Amino acid sequence: MSNTINNSSDSDIHWQPTASITNLKQRARLFAHIRQFFAQRNVLEVDTATLAGAGVTDAHLANFVTHWHSPESSNSQVLFLQTSPEYAMKRLLAAGSGCIYQLGKAFRNEEAGRFHNAEFTMLEWYRIDFDIWRLMDEIEALLNITANAPTAKKMSYQQAFQHYLRIDPLAIGLADLKVECNKRGYDNLTRDEQHKDTLLQLLFTHDVETQFPKECPIFIHDFPASQAALAKLNPRDPRTALRFELYWQGVELANGFDELTDATEQLQRFQNDNEYRQQLNLAPANIDERFLAALASGLPNCAGVALGVDRLLMIILQAKHIKEVMPFPTEQA
Repeated sequence: MSNTINNSSDSDIHWQPTASITNLKQRARLFAHIRQFFAQRNVLEVDTATLAGAGVTDAHLANFVTHWHSPESSNSQVLFLQTSPEYAMKRLLAAGSGCIYQLGKAFRNEEAGRFHNAEFTMLEWYRIDFDIWRLMDEIEALLNITANAPTAKKMSYQQAFQHYLRIDPLAIGLADLKVECNKRGYDNLTRDEQHKDTLLQLLFTHDVETQFPKECPIFIHDFPASQAALAKLNPRDPRTALRFELYWQGVELANGFDELTDATEQLQRFQNDNEYRQQLNLAPANIDERFLAALASGLPNCAGVALGVDRLLMIILQAKHIKEVMPFPTEQA
């Protein structure tokens, strides 16, 4: 092995951080403010593993996969870098942790761009006996303290479609939805599509979300039941789920749920995910049996949310690209 030092110039090897030192100091201050916020509310900070024996079934998320070569086994074990600490944190909740939060890394093997990096910082927290409305109020308080955010607006998913596109997403059928998509020039994407949620998501990201007010945060709540993910269904309207997303200045910041506590229902959703993956010619994902066992043992009623810290810092600093708020993005890590 050669011990020769590479004498390439700085122009050949970009070793310096993409974020300024000033921005990195602001990043550290943001972390400190977040921790102070939760300490004042007696919410416990936790630190769960980023490697786990199961990934996610969601067809729209992709885990990084690695292999553990343990000296105690002749076979390697497949491990997954976690897209979110959700499953592990819910295991802690089921074990009696009380209200918890985590400020740490998450990993998604998907697109890169202005708001995306393969490794990013996520703030996730769970509040026992909160509903989504009380949790939204707490998020608003956090944004006010960390980013001097103005009062947030709230609008249901159905209201958003009706207001911006004059479509009722809960009532429209697949054929009529394709017509609406084609009016907006998406016929090449919708011609063979058989899933209503795919078309709704297309319209939501390209034609609804882009019209949200930029000057203040906005919570979109009561997503369709078919997009519930890990949220409970809405007892007042079973067509919808107790799920919300937060947007501010054109950025998707957070995704929150009134958390599903039924292990049987959660298993069914995972199995449905895998059926959908097969329709997309994706391999079925391993189901996290430890997480399901934790649910079966008894997850307390709680609401939880995951918030993108890098994106929040982009808003605070008015940064144009995520690389301006982190020291080393993936392509230069």
